[in-house]
Amino acid sequence: MNDLTASVRAFAEERDWQQFHTAKNLAMALAGEVGELLAEFQWLTPEQSDTVMDDPEAGARVRAEIGDVMIYLTRLADVLGIDLEEAALSKLDEVAQRYPVQQAKGSAAKR
Repeated sequence: MNDLTASVRAFAEERDWQQFHTAKNLAMALAGEVGELLAEFQWLTPEQSDTVMDDPEAGARVRAEIGDVMIYLTRLADVLGIDLEEAALSKLDEVAQRYPVQQAKGSAAKR
């Protein structure tokens, strides 16, 4: 993650884009990119969505959109001073406590 964060930061700095990379702007850009990712799945059946990467054109679009999402998320976390990996691992621990295996296994019920 550190290499990706440094690369994304350098990319922005080389273009003098950090002036535009406010938390608000990055969060909005991230939401837009997630929307573009969702659009790739919008009219697919569950079965088609599971095999979308088997189609070279659709797979390339999905891969590109996931790349965009990751870049904006990485940049947002960097601007806010959040260690993305630590935040994800911390959230995973929190969710694991809320959904213990013995109670949650095989169930999609929210608690």
